[in-house]
Amino acid sequence: MVALSACSGAPEAAPNATPEAAAAKPAAASAQRGEGNPYEVLGSEVWDVPDPVSGRNYQVFVALPAGYADNPDKRYPVLYVTDADYAFPLVWQMARRLNVEGRKIDDFILVGLSYAKGEGGMQSRRRDYTPTANGPSGSPADAVHGGASAYITYLETQALPFVAKRYRTDEARRLLLGHSYGALLGTQVLLERPQLFSGYILGSPSYWFDKHEMERRLAAAAKPAEQPVRAYMYVGEYEAVQHGGDVDMVVDAQRMIGLLGARGGQALELKLDVLNDEDHLSVAPRGFMHGLKYLLAAPKS
Repeated sequence: MVALSACSGAPEAAPNATPEAAAAKPAAASAQRGEGNPYEVLGSEVWDVPDPVSGRNYQVFVALPAGYADNPDKRYPVLYVTDADYAFPLVWQMARRLNVEGRKIDDFILVGLSYAKGEGGMQSRRRDYTPTANGPSGSPADAVHGGASAYITYLETQALPFVAKRYRTDEARRLLLGHSYGALLGTQVLLERPQLFSGYILGSPSYWFDKHEMERRLAAAAKPAEQPVRAYMYVGEYEAVQHGGDVDMVVDAQRMIGLLGARGGQALELKLDVLNDEDHLSVAPRGFMHGLKYLLAAPKS
């Protein structure tokens, strides 16, 4: 079990704490609590951000860059990651490691988007990250799909404003990372609510879902506004039929990049990497690293 904590042994900040109060909190302890306590992502914070429409309670996990409290006038890019249980601690440590021997990427605020409280990850992501109710064959009889539009509205009206009000985010550099169903969700945001994020990391997107529903949505979407958007997409070499896959996610990603490029205009910058020797389960850490360097590359001195 991994616990997320603002400070080892410190009480959680009050729900109405101001950003200034959050920034003034003491630095996280450098050692873990012993005596069988859970491992903690030190320096992180957890906030309940419920959805008033569905009644479900979600959380955001937040990790601030090391110099946040010492630079009270500085605003930071903010990266939101889906599937936070997995992606949040992984991306945070990767970002730290990238800058160990000189600054390779900009400092940023990391925000993890949790599953609904009381639900398993698969239950939550099936519903919240998919565009239609037509789930894949073999899904459990009680599986619910098709809640992505409602979840995107929750992000737009609840989670994003909560973070923007509480932390010094640079809202012009608001980014989204998702893998698999999370990347399917990210693509729907890109097509239907392009104002929400200026950059995307779309990993092994499940474009096969409901007989390529996302391609139909792309064809029906309004012409995008000419605002700068950058999208990095990755997929594993082995996510293909010739390597035993049921669907060809490599071909799907290549086709989607082509369709987005043809539609996106001059303001949309796209990059696709097919990462060798990787499958759907192994490719994410490597793709995350490439995506961080693509969207958050520090200026060369």
